[in-house]
Amino acid sequence: MEDFNLQNHSDQIVSLFIDFAPRVILAIITLIIGFMIIKPVVKTFRNVLQKNNIEASLVPFLSNIINIVLRVVLIISVASMIGVETTSFIAVLGAAGLAVGLALQGSLSNFAGGVLILILRPFKVGDVIETQGFVGVVHEIQIFNTHIKTFDNRRIILPNSAVSNNAIINITLEDTRRVDMEFTISYDDDIIKTKEILLELIKSDERVINEPAEPFVAFREMADSALVFVVRAWCNKQDYWGIYFGMQEKVKQRFDQEGISIPFPQRDVHLYTHSN
Repeated sequence: MEDFNLQNHSDQIVSLFIDFAPRVILAIITLIIGFMIIKPVVKTFRNVLQKNNIEASLVPFLSNIINIVLRVVLIISVASMIGVETTSFIAVLGAAGLAVGLALQGSLSNFAGGVLILILRPFKVGDVIETQGFVGVVHEIQIFNTHIKTFDNRRIILPNSAVSNNAIINITLEDTRRVDMEFTISYDDDIIKTKEILLELIKSDERVINEPAEPFVAFREMADSALVFVVRAWCNKQDYWGIYFGMQEKVKQRFDQEGISIPFPQRDVHLYTHSN
């Protein structure tokens, strides 16, 4: 009886070996070839990202994600080749992924925002931007947040989900900017003379350029206590504040020389005496 049972077990083992050996061998070969193929695929993906000027800090991260995804798919495929039931395994992974996603919803939102910023590149490190009520130089772009350094040297850390889902003003993206200024004079002053002075001062600044338009001065409105002039001039972006502040000083000095007054808000009060 023992010899008979041993013979039966031996036959079953041989039968199982004959059935599974080709699957196991094919699975091992597939696994080896798969790993060999994944490596150049990931390398090609990395090269494509670099050629498309994707942010350098994002290239290794996305490459690692692709590498992990391909390896997981390969292992699941190989497991199914040798008869392992992968349906429930995938379901467990999906449920675990859903639970993690719900728990880290805010972080994943920031992560997605960071990926979008690094891929679409609405701004880059060194740009001056305005977003979420803050203005400053982009100091660092991370996967979960963006660091902005204000002009008074404060570090503002903004979540990428808020940055990517709201308006962004990139102040230094273009090479040229238009300087918009307003100046006021009193109602007693000569508007023609004032316009000539403003146009002379803005045109005399060598930093002002004539493209896409020449300097422009116009009398805009009669305000409550002043006559308002607008001055507009184009310049290279690095000259913006120099022209703006310099023009304020030159206009004040020239107005003083020409006897043109700069009014301040005022109100006339009339008192009436009523006799009984």
